[in-house]
Amino acid sequence: MARKRILTGDRPTGPLHLGHYVGSVQNRLALQDEYECFFIVADIHTLTTRPERPHIAEMRGNIRAIVADYLACGIDPERSVMFVQSAVPETFELTTLLSMLVSVPRLERVPSLKDMANAANLDVMPYGLLGYPVLQAADILLPRAHLVPVGKDNESQVEVSRELARRFNNLYGEVFPEPEVLIGDVPSLVGTDGGAKMSKSLDNAIYLSDDAKTVDRKVMGMFTDPNRVRADIPGRVEGNPVFIYHDAFNPDTAEVDDLKSRYREGKVGDVEVKKKLAGAINAFLDPIRARRAEIAGDEQQIDRILTAGNEAARTEAAATMSLVRSAMGIAG
Repeated sequence: MARKRILTGDRPTGPLHLGHYVGSVQNRLALQDEYECFFIVADIHTLTTRPERPHIAEMRGNIRAIVADYLACGIDPERSVMFVQSAVPETFELTTLLSMLVSVPRLERVPSLKDMANAANLDVMPYGLLGYPVLQAADILLPRAHLVPVGKDNESQVEVSRELARRFNNLYGEVFPEPEVLIGDVPSLVGTDGGAKMSKSLDNAIYLSDDAKTVDRKVMGMFTDPNRVRADIPGRVEGNPVFIYHDAFNPDTAEVDDLKSRYREGKVGDVEVKKKLAGAINAFLDPIRARRAEIAGDEQQIDRILTAGNEAARTEAAATMSLVRSAMGIAG
């Protein structure tokens, strides 16, 4: 029996951070053997909020950085297809066809689109951003994916993909699986500022490529309990970003439990708690850094991987569009 498929990916707006890891990458690694995996670097998606030429010029380097992060985390190009969205022309064809099956009011109800517009300081909603979930649906449906590992903030967008798959199948016959969503163990990782989820644009992220000194600096500057002005004052653990990160990245649960107990009692300072967190995060990142250093020594490796991945993705996309045209009765 053929394995079921996964489609998920990232926009090349910069390197991946810890929020990406716990939100999606962790699940991708765990499922590489169980599923046939397609991981997309979604460059066209970046144009929905950053269409300016300088941003486009940055994308080539960002694409390579993201693939390097994938490889450093342990995604295996022998088991997974890594490809660039714009290298698959069928993406644009299927996006157009799917756009006929969804209403403007339905897309306007996707909450994450308003968040994206606000983050990009957009006064009005561009047509392309409103259609972001339709383009994403084309990404998911072209390889006929069964599962989409994403962060919590993307769940509402994937629901549009599910609806479009159902509507297409009801109108024209069964072509697409209805993709399920897989949310990470940490659905949305708060940023180091404690005010919003971890984000490149908000400069509150710890990147998978950060060196140890950078991690130390970012952790020591993290937001904690604002009401705790001295170490001997009992502190709040629940919702405290430092302890959220301990739970996510410190495997020494006995140490974490001890820190939480002493923090609640006012018997440990923020400095000790943060130093132990920095140590845990650096221990987590050390093997990723080591693999990244090896990758950096072979600059052509990423190009070879993407060339093969783009070809594999185009092959699957062409097969899907043949089914789509046949089901709809469209010549071609």
